[in-house]
Amino acid sequence: MFAQVFSSALWGIAAKRIQVEVDISLGLPNFCIVGLPDAAVKESRDRVMAALKNTELELPPRRITVNLAPAHLRKEGPAYDLPMALGLLAATGQMEPAQLAEFLVFGELSLDGRVRPVRGTLSLVTAALNSGLRKILLPAENAPEAAVIRSLEIIPVATLLDAVEYFNGKRKIDPYRVDPTRMIIPAETSACDFSEVRGQEQAKRALEIAAAGGHNLLSIGPPGSGKTMLARRLPTILPELSLEEALETTRIYSICGLLPNETALMSHRPFRSPHHTVSDVALIGGGSYPKPGEVSLAHHGVLFLDELPEFSKNALEVLRQPLEEGQVCIARAAAAVRYPARFMLMAAMNPCPCGYYTDPTKECICSQAQIHRYLTRISGPLLDRMDIQLEVPAVQYHELTQSTEPEPSLQVRQRVGEARARQALRFQHIRGVYVNAHMGPKLIREYCRLDAAGNALLRAAIERLGLSARAYHRVLKVARTIADLQASETILPEFVSEAIQYRSLDRRYWRKTRP
Repeated sequence: MFAQVFSSALWGIAAKRIQVEVDISLGLPNFCIVGLPDAAVKESRDRVMAALKNTELELPPRRITVNLAPAHLRKEGPAYDLPMALGLLAATGQMEPAQLAEFLVFGELSLDGRVRPVRGTLSLVTAALNSGLRKILLPAENAPEAAVIRSLEIIPVATLLDAVEYFNGKRKIDPYRVDPTRMIIPAETSACDFSEVRGQEQAKRALEIAAAGGHNLLSIGPPGSGKTMLARRLPTILPELSLEEALETTRIYSICGLLPNETALMSHRPFRSPHHTVSDVALIGGGSYPKPGEVSLAHHGVLFLDELPEFSKNALEVLRQPLEEGQVCIARAAAAVRYPARFMLMAAMNPCPCGYYTDPTKECICSQAQIHRYLTRISGPLLDRMDIQLEVPAVQYHELTQSTEPEPSLQVRQRVGEARARQALRFQHIRGVYVNAHMGPKLIREYCRLDAAGNALLRAAIERLGLSARAYHRVLKVARTIADLQASETILPEFVSEAIQYRSLDRRYWRKTRP
């Protein structure tokens, strides 16, 4: 007796279709699972047998072999419990096997026959799309997440008996449907707002430009100047996720089991702020069997690294690939996968170990050698990848006590949203490019053309500041964003001048402190 059920296995943030083949033959009673299963899959044998017994379904004393094909792909997790159980019932004639060929099935079984949710639902159901299947049988708790793909017929089940009766025609289960566009709700009033930041007008302007163009930003200043406060308020001026961005972000959080309760679709841009003791693997992703790291969890959002020089050198250097390519490639002996990592990097640091180097009111107690060692923890290549380099001075008393109410986040977000809408229209036919920061050299040449005055200004800045080719491109991209904020198709010389101002920190700090 033989039966086959389709399921799927996670591979990075994607998934591949799996064939769960069940064979029941004469011989000593035995239950064997083959096809490169991990420990959780091997334990499915005991869960399935207990679930069948407690659901009062029969399991004959025969030799049972379950093959998870293709055999070269490692199978992880408990998602194969439900397809194994249904395959056993189909092979023993307790369930009509004809309809099984039309379905992709996954779900974990409890010992009493209840069907529990699994991770990575959105990715798992994409395997059905890629293989031509349009019907999904899955745990009821995973149905809202799977239903965001409208072209699929989602059949939710709460117990193993529900699934058996559905396939035998004894129970009718209506397909689960949702409108994914209604699941992206506007951001609620945040506990923090830009209006709480007194002074620091230049810093707030720089954050607005960074938010509008998706640019990386490094802020440097003494303790208490408001660097962390500004960073925490950056998400309040970012526009809402588009449906495509929300789906990509949801897939990552679902795989990691971090999708908030009763949330089927991520509707707000992520903000990740790992501690400086974070390991390389936790930051970038990896492990024996690779999992997404903080850079992927910040996809389409913000990765904030406070006290940047305190992070390990290896952790900082592995940021280069995701900053440049928008993805992470992790190669291990067991697997090689790619995770998306298109995020804004917001970093903050002090100018020296004590924090008061260049501060006009407090004396720095660090030696020149200490300052040099501290600053050189940030390598030149990493510094070069920061589109905007910002000095945040200490706030003066008169700024703290000003009576004028600062601009709230809502007004800034409106301008940022308008600038992003112009970029979305500009890049609508270019896959994977959403904002100016994502432009490559070819797009920069097409959309960042300067007039004679702008070219002369930029040439003089490059010669004087010694900017690299990468820095040259980043100045152009920032200038393009400033033009978008001003609703200008032309990049004027004053836009170039402002963009150049955000590339002078290395001259003021790093080069000045060389021994």
